[in-house]
Amino acid sequence: MRSQSLAKALAAGALVLAHTAHAQQLAPAISETALRAHLSFLADDLFEGRGTGQRGGDLAVRYLETQAALIGLKPLPDGGYRQKVSIEGTRLLPGSSVRFQAGGKQIAPEIGKGIVFGTASGKSALSFDAPLVFVGYGVAAEEEKWDDYKGQDMKGKILVMMVNDPQPTAEEPNRFAGKAYTWYGRWLYKFEEAVRRGAAGALLIHTTPSSSYPWSVPANGFSHERFHLAGPGNPVEGWLHEDTARELFAAGGFDLDQLRAQAERRDFRPVDLKIAARVELKSAIRSVEQFNVVGIVPGTDPKLKEQAVVYSSHWDHLGIDEGQAAEGKKDKIYNGAIDNASGTAALLAMAAEAVKKPARRTQVFLWPAAEEQGLLGSAAYVQNPVVPLARTAADLNLDSLNFVGRTRDIGVPGAERSSLYDTAAQVAKKMGLKLAPTIPDLSGSYFRADHFNFAKAGVPAFNVGSAVFSGDGHFEFEHGQEASSEKMVGFKQRYHQTSDEYLPEWDLSGMVQQAQFTLNLGYAVANDPKMPSWKKGDAFSKVKR
Repeated sequence: MRSQSLAKALAAGALVLAHTAHAQQLAPAISETALRAHLSFLADDLFEGRGTGQRGGDLAVRYLETQAALIGLKPLPDGGYRQKVSIEGTRLLPGSSVRFQAGGKQIAPEIGKGIVFGTASGKSALSFDAPLVFVGYGVAAEEEKWDDYKGQDMKGKILVMMVNDPQPTAEEPNRFAGKAYTWYGRWLYKFEEAVRRGAAGALLIHTTPSSSYPWSVPANGFSHERFHLAGPGNPVEGWLHEDTARELFAAGGFDLDQLRAQAERRDFRPVDLKIAARVELKSAIRSVEQFNVVGIVPGTDPKLKEQAVVYSSHWDHLGIDEGQAAEGKKDKIYNGAIDNASGTAALLAMAAEAVKKPARRTQVFLWPAAEEQGLLGSAAYVQNPVVPLARTAADLNLDSLNFVGRTRDIGVPGAERSSLYDTAAQVAKKMGLKLAPTIPDLSGSYFRADHFNFAKAGVPAFNVGSAVFSGDGHFEFEHGQEASSEKMVGFKQRYHQTSDEYLPEWDLSGMVQQAQFTLNLGYAVANDPKMPSWKKGDAFSKVKR
C-alpha cells in the first residue's frame, strides 16, 4: 500500500512538474525577415493606406486571409477567415446647420471653427428642435458614487458635456484615478451615455488640456466621412469650441467657469441652459461591409483547448484622402507604416511560429477592422467572439511598434490592472528584460486601442508598449539612448500623417523583440493552469463576461 501511495505521489508530482515546465516554455523564435517583408508590403502605396470602406482595405483583407491560410491557421467554422463587421458611413452635406436661440439672440457658429457635428442615427435627413442641458462631465459611475444626471429624464434633450473626468481634490486625491484618464473621460463614453439615456444628442466642450489634443483633431475628424457600427446612435453629436460654449452660456445667463466649478462636486445637478437648438442635418449615408480577419491555432489540452488567448492588431489606417490632392499636395495616401502595418505584420510573423508549436489553450489571431474609426472591428468581435468571453483568458494587443532598435525594457501599460502584470514580469525576466515603469495615463491611452473592448467586456487585456503611446521617451534603448529616443519621439510628428511611410533603413530588432515578448507572454498564459484575473478593486473586475 505504501509503495502504491508513493507511486501515485511521484506520478502526481511529475504531472505538476510537466505542467510547470510546459507553462514556462518560451514560444518559437520570430523571423525578422518575414516581419519586414509583410511590413514593407502592407505599407506600400499599392494598399492605398488600407482605408475603411476603400479599395485598399479590401486588398489588405485579401492579403491577410491568404497569408493566414498559407501559414496554416485554422479558419472559422464557415471555412473562411473573414468575420463580417457591419458599419455605417456618414458624411455631412452642405446645407446642414445647428443654430441656437438664447436670451432673444440667435447664435450660428461656423462649422469647423466654432462647432463640428454629424449624426450617428443612420438617417440622411433630420430636422428638429431641442433644449440644451449642461450635465457636467456626463458621468454615471457607481463605483465612484458619482451621478451627474440625478435621475432626471434626458430624452429629447441635447446634452452639453465637459471632456475628461471629475478632477482629484485634496480630500480625494485618487478619485477617478487621480490625474490619470479613465474611460468616463473619453468622448466615446460620453456619446454612448447620451444614446443610453435617449437624448437628442451630445455636444462636448473642447479644451486642449481636457482632451489632450487641439481643436484641429475633432475639426478634421468631422470634416471627413465618419463610421460607426450599424445600430442606434445619437441624432446629433459633436464638439463645441470653448469660445462658442462661453458665448452660448452667457447668452443663456450663465457663467461657463462657474458651472464648471459646480460640476466638480458630487451634488451637481443638470442645468437647463435656457437655450434652444435648431438642428438641420443632411447626410450621405452608406452601408459598409468590412471584415475582421481571424485565424486559429487549436489548443492541445483536452480541457484547456476550450479556452483561448487572443492576439490582436488592427489592419486598417486612414486610406486615401482626395482632399489632399485638391489642396495641391502630392501625397494623398496615409500609408500607416507604423500605425499599424507594423503590428499587422508582427501578428503574421507570430502566427507563423505559433502553428509550429501549439499551446495548451487555443490561440486566436485577430486582425480587427476599423480601429481608426472608433475600435469598431474589435467591438464587433467582442459581440460575436470565436471563443466565448467567459473562456477567453486574455487579449494581447499590438499597435504601432518600435522601429528604432532593441531595448532593455518592455512597456506593458494597463497590465498592472490584472495578474497579467506578474506574468509579464516573469516573461520579461526570462528574456533578459525589465518592465518599463508604470506611469499615470494622462491622455487615456488605455482606452484608445482594440484591447479596450475586451477589457470593457471583462477580459484582462492591454496594449504592448507602442511608438504612439510610449513615444515620450520611456524606452530604454540598448544603444544610442539620446538619438534613439529622439527618433521615437519624432514619430509623433508623423502620426496620422501621409509621412508615416516604411523606410528600408529601419532597425526592426526592437519590433521583433516586442513581438517575441508578446508571443512568449501569450504562451505563458496559454499554458498556465489558471486564467488571468483582474486585480481587486479595478473598475473592470466587476464586469460579468
